[in-house]
Amino acid sequence: MSSDIAHLNEPARVHLDDLDRKLINRLQDGLPVVSKPYAAVAEELGIEEDVLLKRLQWLLETRILTRFGPMFDIAQMGGAFCLCAMAVPEERYDEVTEQVNSLSEVAHNYARDHELNMWFVLATETPEEIETCGKRIEELTGIPVRLFPKEREFFIEFKVPA
Repeated sequence: MSSDIAHLNEPARVHLDDLDRKLINRLQDGLPVVSKPYAAVAEELGIEEDVLLKRLQWLLETRILTRFGPMFDIAQMGGAFCLCAMAVPEERYDEVTEQVNSLSEVAHNYARDHELNMWFVLATETPEEIETCGKRIEELTGIPVRLFPKEREFFIEFKVPA
């Protein structure tokens, strides 16, 4: 694995205080549909809105939270997601990463310490486009792409003890 991405598999050692934990747990329940949703959540937590926003920004900057935003059911909108994996030779890893990430259909890309060392998610407007996009990546890189379509869906919350 290239040295510039190896750190992504290492756990970060960051101290979360009680407010961070409460904020993470509360944000998983969604934002209220009001004119000032962050102010409403801040009030629930007994803090000022600017404190909430600064904490949220810190959680994102430190990568405790890697994403904060809405979750859409792409299948309900006619599209599809597919988990994919490739066995990329170490000496080509950075090159192939750039090739794969250059496609707008690639939603996430992860390095893993495994024979299948590159895992990514394809997001397409129709289910039929998944296989077409996988073949395009194979043509672009010369490396087979393994497609792992979703068989069932799980909803997992990550609540941290406060």
